[in-house]
Amino acid sequence: MTRIALGIEYDGSRYCGWQRQSHAPSVQAVLESTLSSIANHPVTLFCAGRTDTGVHAVCQVAHFDLETDRPARAWLLGANTRLPDDVSISWARPVADDFHARFSARARSYRYVILNRPTPRAVLAGRVTWIYHPLDVTPMAEAARHFLGEHDFSSFRAAGCQARSPVKTVEAISVVRSGEFIYLDIRATAFLHHMVRNIAGVLMAIGRGERPVSWVPELLQCRDRRAAGVTAPPHGLYFTAVDYPERFGIEAIGPDVVYG
Repeated sequence: MTRIALGIEYDGSRYCGWQRQSHAPSVQAVLESTLSSIANHPVTLFCAGRTDTGVHAVCQVAHFDLETDRPARAWLLGANTRLPDDVSISWARPVADDFHARFSARARSYRYVILNRPTPRAVLAGRVTWIYHPLDVTPMAEAARHFLGEHDFSSFRAAGCQARSPVKTVEAISVVRSGEFIYLDIRATAFLHHMVRNIAGVLMAIGRGERPVSWVPELLQCRDRRAAGVTAPPHGLYFTAVDYPERFGIEAIGPDVVYG
C-alpha cells in the first residue's frame, strides 16, 4: 500500500463544491472516478479543505491509498488527459503513511478577489466578485487586523457549520488594491463553513462606508451570525495554499491569483 499526495487546481463554477454529493457533480467525484480507472481499484480522496459550491482552488491538496504500483507520471499525464478542462492535477508524489491531507495541515490560505468598478468584465464572470459601489480599502484593511489571533468566530460561521468549535486562529490577513481589483488574503489554522465569505461581506460593507471599523470587534464579541450581514458570493474565493510540517516534504503553495 502506497499513500499518494496530489496538488489539484479547479474552477469550481459548475460543481457543488469539493465534497461528493448524490444530487450534483462535485470535484471529489470527478477526480475519484478518473483516479480509480487508472489505479484499477476504487479510490477515496481526502482533501486539505473542503470548498463550497462555486469556489475555486489553485493549490488544493488531497491524498489516497494506492494498492497497485503506478509511477507519478501516470497521475500527471494519465489522469489529466481524462479529467475535464476545469480540473487538473499539478503534482503527485508518494508520502509517508502517517500523512493526512487534512489532519496533517498546520494552516490553510484563501484569497478573495473583488472587481471594483462601475461595470462588470464578461471574461471574468464566475471568477471574481463584481462590486460597482466604490470601496475604500483603507478602513477595510484597518478592520481586517481585528481578525488576527485567536477568536470565537461564531458571527462568521454558516448556520449548518459542523465544526466542533467556533474558535479559530487567524495567522495573517491583508486587504490591498491593485487598480480595479481588491485582494483579501487570509491564512488560518482552520476555517469555519463560510467564514472567509462572511469576513469578505463584512469588510465590503465597511469599505462602502455602511459600517465603521469598530463593527468587526463588536461582531466578534457578540458571537451571533444574525448580526454580521450578507455572505459574499462564492465565485471570488480561491483556496491558495496549505502549510504542512517540513518532514512531509510538501510545499503546497499555488500560483498567485492576480487579474488585471
